[in-house]
Order: sequence, then structure tokens, then C-alpha cells
Amino acid sequence: MMYLEECNPKGDPCDDPQIGLHHLSHLGEAALHSRETKIGCWTDSGHSTTVYDSYNDFTEEDHTPQLDYKNPHWCHTPRLTNGEVTCRSPRGGGHRSTLGTICEMSCDRGYRLLGRSAIQCLANRRWSGTSYCRLMRCHVLNLIPHGRYTCTRGFVVDSRCEFTCDPGYRIEGEHSRTCQHRGSWSGVQPLCSDTDPPKIKCPPSRLKVAEPGKLTARVTWDLPTATDTADKSLEVILVGQEPDTDFKEGVNIIRYKVYDQARNRAACKFIVRVEVRRCPTLPPPMHGYLTCSSDGNNYGATCEYHCDGGYELRGVSSRVCQFNRNWGGSPAECVPMEIKSDVKTTSALLDQFYEKRRLLIVSAPNISDPDYQLHNIMIQKSDCGLDLRHVTVIELLGSPPRETGRIKELLLNPEVIEGLRQAFRISRSYFSMVLLDKLGQDRERFIYPMASDELFSYIDSFLLDEEERERLELHRDFCD
Repeated sequence: MMYLEECNPKGDPCDDPQIGLHHLSHLGEAALHSRETKIGCWTDSGHSTTVYDSYNDFTEEDHTPQLDYKNPHWCHTPRLTNGEVTCRSPRGGGHRSTLGTICEMSCDRGYRLLGRSAIQCLANRRWSGTSYCRLMRCHVLNLIPHGRYTCTRGFVVDSRCEFTCDPGYRIEGEHSRTCQHRGSWSGVQPLCSDTDPPKIKCPPSRLKVAEPGKLTARVTWDLPTATDTADKSLEVILVGQEPDTDFKEGVNIIRYKVYDQARNRAACKFIVRVEVRRCPTLPPPMHGYLTCSSDGNNYGATCEYHCDGGYELRGVSSRVCQFNRNWGGSPAECVPMEIKSDVKTTSALLDQFYEKRRLLIVSAPNISDPDYQLHNIMIQKSDCGLDLRHVTVIELLGSPPRETGRIKELLLNPEVIEGLRQAFRISRSYFSMVLLDKLGQDRERFIYPMASDELFSYIDSFLLDEEERERLELHRDFCD
């Protein structure tokens, strides 16, 4: 189809700057749906200028509105909710709806323009398109584990969302995000990290008295309680001795550590103090010694009194350290052994020394015997050393009827002298010495005089037990 409009007889509309351009544009808009439009203008030379334009879906109208470029309200006044319309009219500023007016559409902040960004007032008294402003939104933010957020205006532009974490957690990253103009969020999603350490409470420190006769005490306690604002499952570790075990004397530090699942650490400690109640150190008796159980002077320890050979115990045989730090009973003492020299039999004499003293029986034909004289010179001043080794000397001198037997100044009965010679086969005809142990057994014989050092060396090596050697070492300088 073709639509032809003749030129104005008063002049060529194609040459009219006001009519020609707008005439063409509006005629083209009026024939918007024609398949082909032809506009002809005659020139002074008789030739015509023809402009062709093609459109689809032409619908022919019988009546074309009378064009009026001076009508200020040719099209209705354009409006844009939540936006702004800026128009340029051929008639100049202040005209928004005249024929040919072009209006640019823009939306307020937070809105997106849908439709045409510019429209024109057409010859059919309609605008060339429509537009509207749609509220812009950002996508819904995901929830962060162990946290939450609150927004000032939901998810629309300029809404600010503040992030907070559950108790025991702390924000890592930005604390807020803002919905930006183009519908995207600022920044990146933060995380809630467990940075709050757990809490642990140890039991109170405690003092325990050692049990009687022991240097330790069995101590127990309730396990510490641990809590965490984030985790219910906590790993509690003991550093130190286990409860319900024996603790040594002194201060024992017990520590506990706890870790949550994020490996945050907390610790606590308490003290287990074990006190050993002690009595004053018990002094040994003069000419005696003590053997004590446990540590010697701790609560429950028992000390037994012992006397050196040649001394007898007088008083209690043992004392116990009490809880009040005092020894039970009264001190004992060691008194010189009372030798009964007037006994009638050899066995009665020997029984007095059984398990108490060793005996050195010295025999000589008479007191002027050279070996006996040499013997006295060699062991003079050795009484202290003999006493330390629990040795008592018995002398048998001469022959009947003037034979004598003595222990220092104590004289023996002739029957006892004869019994000793018979029992241990001691001859009267030459010098000899017989050494008996504490059980009365013959341990060694000497047929010549011996220096005290040689005699003591033999006794120390073969007759003393371990305990006696230790005591001898402690008192070795006593005789110097």
C-alpha cells in the first residue's frame, strides 16, 4: 500500500524546516503499520521528491487527525512514578506535550527503568512507547553459621544489613553489607569464628596429712567442670598425678587443660599439699643405737632401742611418734652389763654373753711369760676398740693350785676356769688366744701375740655383720 500526500501549494513542505521534518516523521508515525509509505513533494522544476519507508502489519485508516504543532497538549502529559521525565519540545522549553516532543525517562535511585528510555509525541496523539520504574532488590543474603543479620530496609537498594554472631563467636570479615544501586551486595559474606576460649574451674587446693607410718597420702577430688558458649563437647586433659593415688610429701601442682572444637584453650590449676607430721629426732641412747621404721620420726614411725655389747637396756624397748608430734613413752638408757663372775658353771658364765658379746680367751703359763708380756704391750689402750667390736677379754693364767681366771678385776671360780679349758681345749703350757663369736662358737685361734690392728682387721672382716660395720664406721674416730 502507498500513502501519498501532496505538497503545500504555497510552498514546498520539504523545504519548510518546521513542517518538512516533522511532517515526514509524523506521517511516518501515522502510517506506522503500513507495508510501504510514499511521501511526495513537488519542486519548482516540476520534479517530485519521493521518500519511501517500509513497515509491517499495515492497517489502513480512513481518517488522519489534523496535525497541529501549536497545540501545547497534543499528547497527554507524560508521568513516571518513582522517576523523572525530561522533555525537549520543538517549541522550546516549558512544552512537554506538543507534537514531536521527545522525553527522556530516568528512575529514582533504587529503581530500574523498564521500557523505553526516550519517547516521542506522535501524530496519532500518543507517545511512541511506555516506561515504568521497578523497585530494585538484592538477592536474599544467606544465613551465616552461628550468626544472624538484621537489615534496615530489607533487601532493597541502600539497605544496610548488620551481622552478629552467637555468644562465644566473633565476626571475621566485614560487619555489614549494603545493597548497592545495581542490585549487588557490597563486600563479601563474613564468618562467625569461635574465638572465645572455654571456661574451666578446678577444685580447691587441699591439705592432706600422711597416713601413719607412711610418707604419702591418698588424695582424691572431683573432676573439674568445663563449659563453652559454642561447644558442648570439650576435651579436658589432666597434667599431673591422677586422683585417688598416693601423693608424696610436699607441694604437688595439678593442672587441667581444656580445648574446644576450634582449639581454643583454657587452663586451671590447684595444689595438693601432703604434710608428714614429724616428731623431734629421737636421740640414740648412750652406748646404744636406734632402729626406726618408715622415715624415722614421722607420724606412726616406731623406734626400737638397742644397746652395744656389754650394755643392757633399761626402760621401754620402743617408742612411737604420735599425731601430736610427740614420742610415746619415756627415753630408755643403756647401762653397763652386770657380769656375774661368781657363777659355778661354765655355761652359766657363757650364757651371760650369748648374742651380746664376743669373747677373747687369753691363756698363758704365768704372768711373766714373754708372749703374754708382749701381748699386753701390743694391745694396750685397745679397750675402746674392743668395746666397739663387742669383745670381752677373759684371761686364764698359771696352773693349779695357783691358777687364776679373771674378766678385768672380776675373778672366776676354779670350776669355771677348768670348764673353759676343757670346752675349748686350751693348754696351760704355752701362750694362746681363742676368739669366740656371740653364739659362743670357736672362730679362730692364735698361738702368738697379735697387734690390735691385726686383731681388729680380722674381727671386722669375718665376725661383724653389715649393720655392725655401718655403726663401726660412724664411730671409728671415737677411740682416737
